[in-house]
Amino acid sequence: MTRINMTVDGVSYSDEVEPRTLLVQYLRESLGKTGTVIGCDTSNCGACTVHLDGTSVKSCNVLAVQADGHEVTTIEGLAQNGELHPVQQAFHECHALQCGYCTPGMIMQACDVLKNNPDPSEQEIREGLEGNLCRCTGYHNIVKAVQQAAGTMNSASSASSASAASPASSQAVSS
Repeated sequence: MTRINMTVDGVSYSDEVEPRTLLVQYLRESLGKTGTVIGCDTSNCGACTVHLDGTSVKSCNVLAVQADGHEVTTIEGLAQNGELHPVQQAFHECHALQCGYCTPGMIMQACDVLKNNPDPSEQEIREGLEGNLCRCTGYHNIVKAVQQAAGTMNSASSASSASAASPASSQAVSS
């Protein structure tokens, strides 16, 4: 057994694990993070995608000991203060799921795509998601949801920038 320490969805954990334990197994079986789905066990489908230090990884392809000392975010950790993440909200609003099995991994990968490219084209979205398989939807509404989330996130970013600049502008005017 090996002791590991990691932060998962903002909570610190310290546990003994067998060195061969996959991160997906640790998240689901030890921490109860069942939103991280086991799809294929071969890293082909992407259903188990999580963020490791802010970058998407297929957790069936990472040992829990490799995540020792790192930060993991699962689908359960995306929502903040009771508010869905913009990608989660867009998947809901655009009906970007059917059976829902791929959805957690697809959302986690979409977040990574948007982190690296805040305004992707349809082709860039499709390429960014190509390691995550959906056997139900045909991807149309998934791409639409990522486009909607990009717009929402860009609008929020612009609003934050404008409000941050606003106090300086009003001080300059009132001087």
